[in-house]
Amino acid sequence: MAHLTVAGFDIHKSYLSVEAQRGLLEDLRQVVRLAPFFAPVTPRGKAMSVRMTAAGTFGWITDRRGYRYAETHPQGMAWPPMPQSVLDIWHDLTGLAHRPECCLINYYGEGARMGMHQDKDESSFDWPVVSVSLGDDGLFRMGGPQRGDKTRSIWLHSGDVVVMGGTARLAHHGVDRIRFGSSSLLPRGGRINLTLRVVG
Repeated sequence: MAHLTVAGFDIHKSYLSVEAQRGLLEDLRQVVRLAPFFAPVTPRGKAMSVRMTAAGTFGWITDRRGYRYAETHPQGMAWPPMPQSVLDIWHDLTGLAHRPECCLINYYGEGARMGMHQDKDESSFDWPVVSVSLGDDGLFRMGGPQRGDKTRSIWLHSGDVVVMGGTARLAHHGVDRIRFGSSSLLPRGGRINLTLRVVG
């Protein structure tokens, strides 16, 4: 496992073994059975290319009403509990006793991407955001607090984990593209990204 720091982002390459990835994926399948993936739209009505769901006390959603955290899935059910395998990653890499309250789960199919953005819907930015990659490679782009800041990019592979804290906490970041079919972890291909956040 290699630990890199790029533009303030702490990147833990190959943090999860193949066995750990498979175990985590099975835990996520249980979450998705209870809270299915849905297709989000931006407040302007534009469909996002990822599908999403969540686990924990809150989920992050977007629709015509805006970006926000919600205690229920768009279909009305409460979000499933956060798997212990997810919490173990948070505690190991942050060293924090405080638990995350949201595990956002994004699925990237062929051609999906995520534009440059900041994670700023939380009430405090003192807590880090932990991002876990599973499945196909994703080209992760990292910038600064201003949208026009210089950016750097790195390919994230299945099992890589990024911790965004300190100067990186409000840095712009996104996923420009994925290498569809580059991993055999997901039988139908694609990439799953988990982001663990403290909401309140």
